[in-house]
Amino acid sequence: MNGFERRKQNKIEQIYSSSFELFSKYGFQKVSVNEIAQNAKVSPSTIYNYFGTKEQLYADTFMNWMDKQLEQYEKILDSARSFPEKTKEIMLLEAKNLQIILDNFQKSPFSEGSGLMQRLKSYNEQKVMQLFMKFVAIGKQQGYIHRDQTEEIIMLYFTMYKNELGRHWEASNQERITRSMDQLIDLFFFGLVVGKPK
Repeated sequence: MNGFERRKQNKIEQIYSSSFELFSKYGFQKVSVNEIAQNAKVSPSTIYNYFGTKEQLYADTFMNWMDKQLEQYEKILDSARSFPEKTKEIMLLEAKNLQIILDNFQKSPFSEGSGLMQRLKSYNEQKVMQLFMKFVAIGKQQGYIHRDQTEEIIMLYFTMYKNELGRHWEASNQERITRSMDQLIDLFFFGLVVGKPK
């Protein structure tokens, strides 16, 4: 990457950071491109040159945030932690991210022009599924996930568990949930079974 491309990338990152901060705090309607530009220390024309519209900037900011979350999941999966520890960290991160999405992104109107819904569908089908397949492969390889279980059923189970955890996270003391995560992870892997019934 040459000097020009590096400067351009730095500006885009500044814009994403400012956009996320302001959209999260005030919502889509109450934030202007001028305010984002001022906060990012760029001109409004720079934002329009890179993103075209405020809606497109909003959609791109969301996708940029998604990419950063996916990178965190990848780091967790590639770490030396045990599979239950990786699962625990991923579920906690998922619960937090679900809350961020509910609080900040679902309240704002998405125009058809941004194509955000289509981009999200494609993103989930490609990048998220690829990461999930990696998660399942590691779990099966290490004996934590039954080899006969299909990816579809595992995904359904993981999603149900994560969504309930997210709802519980929202309604309760987050610190208390973090402390009880070991029990929640045991339930995730082993259910309520104490030993194999005779």
